[in-house]
Amino acid sequence: MELSRRTFTALAGTAALGLALAGSGGAATGPQGPRVVPTGPPPPLPEADGRRHRVTYDRHSLLVDGRRLVLWSAEVHPFRLPSPSLWRDVLQKLRAHGFTAVDVPVPWNVHSPAPGVHDFTGVRDLNRFLTVAAEERLYVVLRPGPCLGADLDAGGLPGWLTAAPGSARTDDPEYLRHAEAWLAAVDAIAVRHLYTAGGGTVLLYRLEDGRPVPAGDPAARAHRARLQAKALADRIDVPLLDGERWTGGDGPPTAGLTAVAGGAADAWGGPLSGGEGYARVRETHDATHERRRHLAALADGVTVHHTGMGFGGTSWGWLPGPGVYTSYDYGAVLDEGRQPAPNMAAAQQLGHLVRTVPDLARLEPDGDGEERAADGRLTVRRLANPDTGARFFVVRNDTDEEVRALLPDTGIEVPVTVAAGDTKLVASGLRLGHRTLAFTTAQPMLCVSTGRQDVAVFVGRNGETAHVALDCEKQPGADRADTEPAWAYDHDRGRLNVVSPLGVGGLSRVLVKDGDSETPLVLLFADDETALRLWTYETPAGPLVVYGPALLRSAELRGSTLHLTGDVTVETGVEVWGPRGVAEVTWNGAHVPTYVGRARSRVMEGLMPAVRAVALPALDGWRCRTENPESDPDFDDSAWTVADRTTSHSTTPVPEGGPVLFADDYGCHHGDVWYRGRLKDLSGIRSVALSYSTGTQGLLMAWLDGRPLGAHRMPAPDEDTAARGTWTATARFDVPGAVRSPGEHVLSVLVRPMQHAGTEPGEDAHKAARGLVAVEFAGGDRSVEWRVRGATDPERVTGPFNNGGLYGERRGWHLPDHDDRGWRVVEFPRARRRQGVTWYRTQFRLGFEPELDASVGLTLEDDPERAYRVQIFLNGWNLGQYVNDVGPQHTFALPNGILRTRGANTLALAVLSDGTTPAGPGKVTLTLLGAARGGVPVEPVDPPGR
Repeated sequence: MELSRRTFTALAGTAALGLALAGSGGAATGPQGPRVVPTGPPPPLPEADGRRHRVTYDRHSLLVDGRRLVLWSAEVHPFRLPSPSLWRDVLQKLRAHGFTAVDVPVPWNVHSPAPGVHDFTGVRDLNRFLTVAAEERLYVVLRPGPCLGADLDAGGLPGWLTAAPGSARTDDPEYLRHAEAWLAAVDAIAVRHLYTAGGGTVLLYRLEDGRPVPAGDPAARAHRARLQAKALADRIDVPLLDGERWTGGDGPPTAGLTAVAGGAADAWGGPLSGGEGYARVRETHDATHERRRHLAALADGVTVHHTGMGFGGTSWGWLPGPGVYTSYDYGAVLDEGRQPAPNMAAAQQLGHLVRTVPDLARLEPDGDGEERAADGRLTVRRLANPDTGARFFVVRNDTDEEVRALLPDTGIEVPVTVAAGDTKLVASGLRLGHRTLAFTTAQPMLCVSTGRQDVAVFVGRNGETAHVALDCEKQPGADRADTEPAWAYDHDRGRLNVVSPLGVGGLSRVLVKDGDSETPLVLLFADDETALRLWTYETPAGPLVVYGPALLRSAELRGSTLHLTGDVTVETGVEVWGPRGVAEVTWNGAHVPTYVGRARSRVMEGLMPAVRAVALPALDGWRCRTENPESDPDFDDSAWTVADRTTSHSTTPVPEGGPVLFADDYGCHHGDVWYRGRLKDLSGIRSVALSYSTGTQGLLMAWLDGRPLGAHRMPAPDEDTAARGTWTATARFDVPGAVRSPGEHVLSVLVRPMQHAGTEPGEDAHKAARGLVAVEFAGGDRSVEWRVRGATDPERVTGPFNNGGLYGERRGWHLPDHDDRGWRVVEFPRARRRQGVTWYRTQFRLGFEPELDASVGLTLEDDPERAYRVQIFLNGWNLGQYVNDVGPQHTFALPNGILRTRGANTLALAVLSDGTTPAGPGKVTLTLLGAARGGVPVEPVDPPGR
């Protein structure tokens, strides 16, 4: 069984990495030698600087040019956002929220419509994505597969491979020939972006799906070795991540390098239930869940963090694998509309922390595993940095109530509060720039030195009180810039104690000056919501901290003017702690008058206005046309492919006597497939049995001489069948007495095959048949001449996953330039009972202001008892499938670029109904998914047919 997404086991065991790096000739030379690299500043943010860089590692962390690096990575699927200009938007948002790297799968099936053809143009432009990632100064963990999982059709294997010889993910020469050709195509691009050579920021290269290969499977192990050898031959000289060896190896221990995706279980999706549709329910992890799993990884010594889904986007067209629906944002910190999700707060706080506090790059256990706090309700894990003496404590509350308790032997002298079910990181002995933190009961978020001051941020839940104690032999001065904090100096202990409620009045500021250091320290206190408006950015002149806007995209100091760009959603000001010499500030090109605040920040005079309300047009003016002429006995199918094969490479047995009816054997890999069978005589035939095979929620419809025989659909999965990638069934239909006669008859069958299953090594589950499998007649055998027709050849702009086999698709009814003036004018809601396909089209116009970045979705709602499904086409792009009586998805993202936010748009809905109930659509509306004043320039994406 394929796991749709897995725990990311980064930096495979030392033996595997040593093998991968040996003889590569690059700058990455494998494990660090016996010299211990002390704790120090992290490497600067990466860029394509043209210089050679050395990437090594020891048992604690990655080492980049001799500096320790804690990687904070989020997974990004650019292929699920078919609007290349928006890739920059996503990467800027992730970088701003504290991420230092992105994990990027490159699906073979998206780029390869035919054997030997590898397309990296348009929405598949890998070179462009890697270039933008370098410009945004993010490391890249590249994942070319060849098999990815990732909830893709066939796990990322191309459709044509289902009908090709060779056993996938083994050392079968036929498979390896194709797989190595794919890697060669990806590597030719990747090698230009390797960080070791300074051409880009690709830091790590991950093979396959990251899971270990069973020791007792020599063919799979030989296959993995061939992939490693291929990468090396292609001059990939960054560390290779190979999940098969991450638990062992004969080199130094690598526990600290193990990265965690989602905790002990599959992080991104849970089991299906009967009422929740043909896909996983979207997980909406909150900040508590994220803090808990990320801090557990930190306590385990993890320094290469794969935090989970950063941006998943949309499984548009026929892209998704079994078990998922169109939306792919569950568990992601950026949702499908590119907006921060509830779990972003925890990810941002910890991302900034591991970037700006280098002590976390080299931690050792400081005690005997988990311990209990004084009252027994809190669990404490102790960690210490042997170089700096800083100590960190991961404190977990497993109860269903808030706990406030002392943590003995931690140096924290006051009780620590942890909310019900939450986890908190507290610290003692940590250096905050030029001063030393005695202890804190709040979680540190970041610490930077900028200009002539240090800035430290502490965070926690709204309503909690933060206590920060600083060791100060000489009494410092302390100025409150806000009324909420309080402070007192303990002369006997030589300690400054600062307390502040979190979330009261937004950000709280305290300026500590003089005493033991001439460098002032600005203490900032924030709850989760407030912290989401705190940003840090590194400029050549030094780092800065910004408070106020919804997003900080960029910062550039030119002369004495600091130029900031970003997004605004609500009425807000801008406050900056930055390098010396800043006298003026601009925001998105406009001058912002400022003054110097009490906390040594530059503060905007007045406020920037909130984004104005966004008006969306009503969807009306619908036109309608029915199709499926293929069911008519007089339909001309002479150009269709004759289904006359007798052998197949499928794992599904060919019925005795044949013929092969499997859709993939005739080049129909994605979308609906039509079959037409001609019979010479139906005398005595009482019924027909149609055996078929599909992915989750597949269906079949049949007509005899143009009369509907009926429909059959696969059942909705439950907890016991959620992992099943292939479903088979037999639909039996009575033959009406009126047609049981000699002479020619035509049996027409429409199958919606849905997705191909992923596969384990050598299992070849992706080769299970899709479409018709066998046809039997009760009352006598009849010979049938079968013809088959599916999608046309993959379209140049949209690729192999946009096209289906419906008549309207083949005739271009989904394209914006189709002339629908002859279609019938209708109004919604609709309630027509008909077996087959009905198309609806309308146009709408948007006129968003140029500075407005608004994400729009399409929402469909109807009586859930009505059985029908809808393919949604926007300007020719198939952006998803709505299943009215299964759900759960009702809103579908319409990506800007495909969506014309300043112009006309064509919306087409292909409604497939089985005739058992009235079919809609019911209510169809545009929905605002989020809006900000800011964003990035968006380029229009070509419609199909260009």
